[in-house]
Amino acid sequence: MAYECNGTTVEADEEGYLTDISLWNPELAALIAVGENIEMGDDHWEVVNFLRDYYEEYQIAPAVRVLTKVIKKTLGADKGNSKYLYELFPYGPAKQACKIAGLPKPTGCI
Repeated sequence: MAYECNGTTVEADEEGYLTDISLWNPELAALIAVGENIEMGDDHWEVVNFLRDYYEEYQIAPAVRVLTKVIKKTLGADKGNSKYLYELFPYGPAKQACKIAGLPKPTGCI
C-alpha cells in the first residue's frame, strides 16, 4: 500500500501505517484522514500532535488506555476520556489517530 501526496509516493504497510515515519507531514495526515472518513478539525489535530510529541519523547505509540490517561493529565478531564476520543476517532482513538499521525500501530491493538 502507498499514499500519493504532493507528487511523492509514501509507502505504508497493509493496514495503512507509514513504513517510514520521517516522511509524515500534515498534508499526508489529511490524506490518511480522508481514507479513514475523518474530517480533521482542531480537536483532531490536537490529539494527532499530542501523539507525535509523545512518540518523540517515549519512542512508542500509546495504547488507548495510556493515551486516555496521559491526555487527561495533560489536556484535562474533558478531553482525557474514552467518550471524547472515540467521538473524534470512532475506529479506535489510539489506532486511528496513530495512523493519521504517521506513527506505528500501538502495541496491543488488533
